[in-house]
Amino acid sequence: MRKLVFIFISLLVLGSCKKEKQESKKEIQSRVVWEPYDESEDLKATRNLDQERMHLKLVNSKVLDKNDIWRSLESELDYFSAEDYNKLKKFIIEKDIPAIQQSVKEGKLSYEELVKFFIYRIRKYESDNSLSLNAVISLNPKVVKQARELDKVDKNTIDVNSVFGIPIMLKDNIGTKDMPTTAGAIALQNNITDNAFIADRLLEQNALILGKANLSEWAYFFCSGCPVGYSAMGGQTLNPYGRMVFESGGSSSGSGVVVATNFCVAAVGTETSGSILSPSSQNSIVGLKPTIGLLSRSGIVPISGTLDTPGPMTKSVVDNAILLNAMVGEDSSDSASVSSTVDFLESIKESVLKGKRFGVVKSFLEDSLYAQSVDKIKKAGGEMVIVEPEQVALPGFLSILNVDMKKDLPRYINLYASDDITVKTVEDVITFNLQDTLVRIPYGQGVFEGIIKDTTTIKELKKIKQNLQDVAQNYFDSQLNTYHLDVFLSINNYHAGYAAVAKYPALTVPMGYTDKGEPKGLTFIGKPFTEYKLLQLGHGYESISEARKMPEKYLD
Repeated sequence: MRKLVFIFISLLVLGSCKKEKQESKKEIQSRVVWEPYDESEDLKATRNLDQERMHLKLVNSKVLDKNDIWRSLESELDYFSAEDYNKLKKFIIEKDIPAIQQSVKEGKLSYEELVKFFIYRIRKYESDNSLSLNAVISLNPKVVKQARELDKVDKNTIDVNSVFGIPIMLKDNIGTKDMPTTAGAIALQNNITDNAFIADRLLEQNALILGKANLSEWAYFFCSGCPVGYSAMGGQTLNPYGRMVFESGGSSSGSGVVVATNFCVAAVGTETSGSILSPSSQNSIVGLKPTIGLLSRSGIVPISGTLDTPGPMTKSVVDNAILLNAMVGEDSSDSASVSSTVDFLESIKESVLKGKRFGVVKSFLEDSLYAQSVDKIKKAGGEMVIVEPEQVALPGFLSILNVDMKKDLPRYINLYASDDITVKTVEDVITFNLQDTLVRIPYGQGVFEGIIKDTTTIKELKKIKQNLQDVAQNYFDSQLNTYHLDVFLSINNYHAGYAAVAKYPALTVPMGYTDKGEPKGLTFIGKPFTEYKLLQLGHGYESISEARKMPEKYLD
């Protein structure tokens, strides 16, 4: 018995000595605390902006304490100092996936350090009320532990062009079992789900899901005329290039911001019409809206089973191709899903602009950034063809979203949502929100109310869908076919509605900044399943333009 007591005391002493040595080696870091502040002056300033949609009613969420975002991971940062953070910056900030993986292989960086760097950086900026962007809703409490496990793998076996160990943010309408999936809505605050199909695809390849990004609530199909990037759960997402001045783009607002400010390596957004293209353009990053069916929609809170798709959002075309490669796969639960054997990364090695034919919209040449981009491509050998497509209406577009949402939301809740979720229909959500309008719907819920009022029949809807698809496909094909174009060139999300109902893919790449510093993107649109070609041409353009710059206030 005495022997056992002696052993026990010895172990305690050894443990204490070990802890003392660890603490003497590196001082425990003081914990950072976010504190709410009086937002009235900030909100008042937005009233002077020309864009009425930017007249904000609030900045921070009324239900989310930002300290809760990183609380479960605080202890992981106890021995991660500002010195550690600054030492690692050169291996992480603005680096693409292959460069980061190479640093890991060379022992300059570990996956654990990579994850801690991003958590530290998120806390650093999101706890500062003069710089916070409200881009993150939650962080994965298991992510550091998961990174440690990946560090045990022989680094020589890791493909530098893979998502292995790469921290990725998901828009918070994409299911993950380690964090709630809220779509930004209080009605789904406790929605604990299984992983979406694309989340499982990422995890199968040992990507690290770092957290969930803020978004326009219900993917911006909720309130009428409200600011993009606002959700009751996450507050108002802000643009790092013009905080409370420029729109963040929607609805994948947080996904655009977390990539732009290097809060993660890459992110995944979703688009129905413009929701990847818009925030990617507004935040000077690369965003791909794929052909419907290339990526699964299973386990994602829907608007429209007809038009919804997830897509990669990254700082570079290379990373976009790598992330796209990681997510493709046929899903039997998604009726639109298809298999793909294309290696999108391999395809961009053929990124030659010379001899390729680009459709240039004549009226867009009045935009100086567009005109400069066209000139750069022309100098690189691209053949520029001026096109003047006739602008056509898209009658009934809204009815597609209304009728699909009325049907697809109950289906999602039945198949994927947590048993704790009491709302089952759009009507239930409306009723739930009316119980506390100031907190749950400060901008109203006019779009949801419009869903209920829409009386379009299934037969009428079928006709609308086919008509719009025919109209939009003809809009592009009349140019692509007539002039034998490789791609149609647009700006930001200007043609997002046409691409949506045509079910054509679109890729936006940074093309520069206005005189006021607002980012813009050059958008490449092509025929279905020509993502490989869009990435080729986007990569070729990216290499001659090198337009992306980090937001100045977020360089440290």
